[in-house]
Amino acid sequence: MMPSATLSAAVLIGVAGLAGSMALIAHMRRARRVWHRLHGRRGTLRQHAQSDGSLMLRGVAALGSAVVRSGVLSAKTIGDLEQTVITSGLRSRDGIGLFIGSKLLLLVGLPVVLLLLLPGVGLSVETTRLAAACGAVMGLLLPDMMVRRSRQGYLERVDRGVSDALDMLVICAQAGLGLETAMQRVATEITLAHPEIARELDTTLTEMRITVDSYRGLTNLGVRTGLSSLKRVSSTLAQTIQFGTPLTDALRVLSAEMRQEVLTKFEARAARLPVLLTMPMILFIFPCIFIVIAGPAALQLSKAFSQ
Repeated sequence: MMPSATLSAAVLIGVAGLAGSMALIAHMRRARRVWHRLHGRRGTLRQHAQSDGSLMLRGVAALGSAVVRSGVLSAKTIGDLEQTVITSGLRSRDGIGLFIGSKLLLLVGLPVVLLLLLPGVGLSVETTRLAAACGAVMGLLLPDMMVRRSRQGYLERVDRGVSDALDMLVICAQAGLGLETAMQRVATEITLAHPEIARELDTTLTEMRITVDSYRGLTNLGVRTGLSSLKRVSSTLAQTIQFGTPLTDALRVLSAEMRQEVLTKFEARAARLPVLLTMPMILFIFPCIFIVIAGPAALQLSKAFSQ
């Protein structure tokens, strides 16, 4: 019989693991909502850290940060995790700590909860142990799946806003604004329509102002997200700084190319519609048509043979 203190501690660990994972999702959603309400400089690490006021969330982040500082993970692994967490939209200072802390709590908490609850429903010891092992694997993989899904959605939203941001950059360049001023203007004006691309431009501006080499800050715009469209934009902007090419002409050509690519993608998706509609038509539409057309004749034949 397990002592009551150990039982209570195990239940608390399981509840903390579940709460940590839910808090991670809530923090991602809250960060996007706060982005719309902030005025001035948005998306900085300080503002996202200040929005994190949950004691439970800080505890999970502290646990993950302790693991990072312990040296268990290599520097390359930590760098890859930080890049993945940042591109998922979670840009808090404690983002990597939240991610690792949630993995640890779920890895320990879910098996403990299953070991405590499943024997009460009459399952055998072997089944309980197998379920606990599956729970450990699920607890280890669940934060990865959530972050991967959030990252995919974030990159899709960024990609949708690249064309509009590029058109606005062309307008600002034609108006005589410099590169940094034009990027700042676009980041401010496009926030409501595409907050994700505005955040990326804002981060790029911050890196350009902090680092001595503006070329490196522009290059990081494409490296940070891995999107081919942003890589082309960053390389074009970097070349205008490095070689002194006209900014307006380069942006206008790139904007026309990207608009044509978007149109080509829509045409390709539209061309797939007949193929995608084949099975629904065979399964649902054609039987209805046969019933409507051949139904009355079948009823007349059945009456004629029944007489």
